[in-house]
Amino acid sequence: MVVDRPEPAQRLPRARRREQILAAATEAFARSGFAATSLDDIAAEAGVTRAVLYRHFDSKTDLYQAVLDRMCARLDAHVADPAGGFTDASIDGLLEAAAESPAGFRLLFQHALREPEFSERIEKFREPEFKERIEKFRADITAAAFLQIAALVPDEGLARWAAQLAPVVAIEAVIAWLDAGQPDPDRAAARVRQVVTGVIGAAVASDASCSFPLPSDTEGPAS
Repeated sequence: MVVDRPEPAQRLPRARRREQILAAATEAFARSGFAATSLDDIAAEAGVTRAVLYRHFDSKTDLYQAVLDRMCARLDAHVADPAGGFTDASIDGLLEAAAESPAGFRLLFQHALREPEFSERIEKFREPEFKERIEKFRADITAAAFLQIAALVPDEGLARWAAQLAPVVAIEAVIAWLDAGQPDPDRAAARVRQVVTGVIGAAVASDASCSFPLPSDTEGPAS
């Protein structure tokens, strides 16, 4: 009698297996956060066993750090040094990095710095490299934006306000674009730039008098 046996799982080269685990962990962590995601969750997402995870990463903290480092490297590859302030390339790069890894982008800018349990562990056991890299990225782009905006806005306080706000607005606009299903991708960069330009315009305006538009007919269209 011949018994059918399942074929053994394909043995991937070490580098490809590590990348597979990192991609799965990115999705899992972005979905549930560090504390609520177990190694079993990540193993199931990757289609491997916990034993395989431990061949590549010492702990969940080690894996989370690697996921964030991977996304930081992706961001560095797409977004040039922001020394010149906001440019078309800056926004293009943010969108490219986000589209390449939506879960990684959300994890980096929405979740990572708000994970108190992970922050405590990382500070206790390792240098908080990922946190420093993101804080440096934000500080650099804010400083560059200030130099750019100060040339347009004579009031230093307003220039600093716009410089603090503009990078936040750009990143949140990209995340909102991801959440909306990446609509109209060919014009996405132009729309994000328009949002950032609106912040600068608000600082430049000498008469900042503006109200939200109201519906002209609250009863709806005539029947």
